[in-house]
Amino acid sequence: MNVDFLIVGQGLAGTLLAWEFERAGFSFAVADAGRTDATTPRAAGIINPITGRRMVKSWRVDALLPLARSTYREIAAALGEPLWRDLRVRREFAKPNDRLVVRQKKATGVLAPFLGPVDDDGFWIDGAGRIDLDALVRSTRARWQSQGRFRAETLALKQEAQRHQLVIDCTGLQGTTNGAFDFVPWEFSKGEILEIEVPGLSPDVVLNRGHWVLPVGPGRAWVGATHEPGKTDTTITDLARDALTASAKDMLARAFTVVGQKAGVRVNLPDKRPVVGRHPRETSLGIVNGLGAKGALIAPALARQWVNHLTEGVPFDAEVDVARFFPDRP
Repeated sequence: MNVDFLIVGQGLAGTLLAWEFERAGFSFAVADAGRTDATTPRAAGIINPITGRRMVKSWRVDALLPLARSTYREIAAALGEPLWRDLRVRREFAKPNDRLVVRQKKATGVLAPFLGPVDDDGFWIDGAGRIDLDALVRSTRARWQSQGRFRAETLALKQEAQRHQLVIDCTGLQGTTNGAFDFVPWEFSKGEILEIEVPGLSPDVVLNRGHWVLPVGPGRAWVGATHEPGKTDTTITDLARDALTASAKDMLARAFTVVGQKAGVRVNLPDKRPVVGRHPRETSLGIVNGLGAKGALIAPALARQWVNHLTEGVPFDAEVDVARFFPDRP
């Protein structure tokens, strides 16, 4: 299929980019090798507006969340699948001082509109959500296969750049080693998740106390996620299993059964921001990568940046532009 734009990699970044390209009426195709260790199908897909030990708003969440929510709902409606779910997060205090910090933030309004009721044991976070990433990738892939837009192939970026107006690398971990964007200071973090059977959970509440418990279906939940900086393997470990089991016991206070375990690798950058944009010298090459743990929140906006750039010549946001890492930036 002769197309202007080729998206290489159909994880979260490639899927959202292809969706925006389809909406814009672009001539495009998607190529994916179908790696069994791909991270996106293993990820939880949670969007949590208030995160971290310091209990702060996720980066740019006030602007990013409405776009993410509307995009995922649009995709779900178009595909006729329940991919998106609105959630609340119940976060328990881990340290005595957390209670005072949150109450102070409640008084100042710095966490509005997401900070809900606060009590002696924890607080509620409103406006959270979850996109079923595995179903998202599978359903959109079937759509593009039926349209003749999908290629199940492993491709060399630079060779493909000679055949298309633009080739955009969305291959995640694989894209950090292909040489095209080797000037980017990639960082990595391995994460593991448990799959459990547990009765009686509220389907629309995520429990959070260091780790989280996410209901994913009747009598089923995921527990996650661990964080091992620098690790790039997807081997499951007893150490992670024990840590997540202990956290689940602490949060659930009820019997559960571990039925599965999976691991994936997050790609990050030192400044905790993703990368998007054209290669500073080889302008027929582009990228979306480094989404880290907040990819579900960020990916729709990065895809929209590409469309705005290609249709109106809008520059990429300097805070996420891949060119910020280029040593001889034009």
